[in-house]
Amino acid sequence: MKPKLAISLGDINGIGLEIALKSHQKISQICTPFYCVHQEILEQASHRLGIKIPKKIKTIAPSKYYPPLCPSKITKESGLYSYESFLKALELTQSKRTQALVTLPIHKKAWQLANISYAGHTEAFRDLFKTQAIMILGSPKLYVALFSDHIPLRKAPDLIELESLTHFLLTLAPHITKAPCGVLGLNPHAGDFGVLGNEETIITQAIRKANMQLKKELFIGPLVPDTAFVGKHLRYYVAMYHDQGLIPLKTLYFKQSINLTLNLPIIRTSVDHGTAFDIAYQNKAHTQSYKNAIKEAILRSKLSLSS
Repeated sequence: MKPKLAISLGDINGIGLEIALKSHQKISQICTPFYCVHQEILEQASHRLGIKIPKKIKTIAPSKYYPPLCPSKITKESGLYSYESFLKALELTQSKRTQALVTLPIHKKAWQLANISYAGHTEAFRDLFKTQAIMILGSPKLYVALFSDHIPLRKAPDLIELESLTHFLLTLAPHITKAPCGVLGLNPHAGDFGVLGNEETIITQAIRKANMQLKKELFIGPLVPDTAFVGKHLRYYVAMYHDQGLIPLKTLYFKQSINLTLNLPIIRTSVDHGTAFDIAYQNKAHTQSYKNAIKEAILRSKLSLSS
């Protein structure tokens, strides 16, 4: 039997519905997707995009009511609906009706307008599961784990503390399948021996402490951020903040890479891009990241069943 996947559609005013409709025929050959969306919304999107709704497509309404489509508009109604779609998909996966959860992009401002207290999916997972969910993005050639993710940049240095960073590295360690994993410094030139900052002293201590507990040299660094991705041939990196790690990743593998959430009791994958309001409902959205996220969810669900 094909694995069953719960799909949350993200912000209906963005490119999520287009990606789902365009991809259904291919992904339905390898899994059975359950789309957490009203059939009526799917029909509206189908009409706007000129894409026929596939036969026997499985939809599950996430709430009693649904908002109108407002392409490219940030609205509290679409924010609330995307959150309800997410919760329904999560419920299906937690109850074992589906083997994994795949999310399409939400809009963080729309969530804020809807009085949702999370900046995004990862923050919601951390609270709902009371665990240190780790955001890692990548493709088979390169993965970047984010020590700090959806926070203002000015707050990132304050989070670099010995115990929290050591715990992060130890939590990430079981998921690193090819050593070593490079840990980036925070400052230019990795601080240049304290001339440009001293956070690297903490990063160095955390690396040593984690490796001692693991009894192997799994983590190396701190690496100079602007040259860390040049000629190192590493598969895994840890970035101290969001853009530090994702700019090189998306420059190299934007259309292929995906988003994974590690250290959860469920399997969750996602696309690595946003709602793309600038091209919403124009039939311009790329689908490869979504298809790769589906394939990764299937692979992980099979590995979970065999372990």
